[in-house]
Amino acid sequence: MLAVALGWLFVVAVYALAHATAPGGTVLGALLALVIGLAPLGVVLYIAQMAARRRARRTAASAADPDRSGHAPGGAVASVREEA
Repeated sequence: MLAVALGWLFVVAVYALAHATAPGGTVLGALLALVIGLAPLGVVLYIAQMAARRRARRTAASAADPDRSGHAPGGAVASVREEA
């Protein structure tokens, strides 16, 4: 996925550079092309990282509940009731 992202970044950067140095091109148009070209890459990378974020969240949750019972942790020994 990193290779695809770097390739996309390269193509968008070269396009923006060509737009800025063209006889009828402007720097503002190049910046706009750069921003518009990088927006889809951000969306794709965000969606691609969803599985990793979900996995990290599950790992953190299972570390807090090692026996996966879903019950609150308590003492191993029941409390002693004192009689008065």
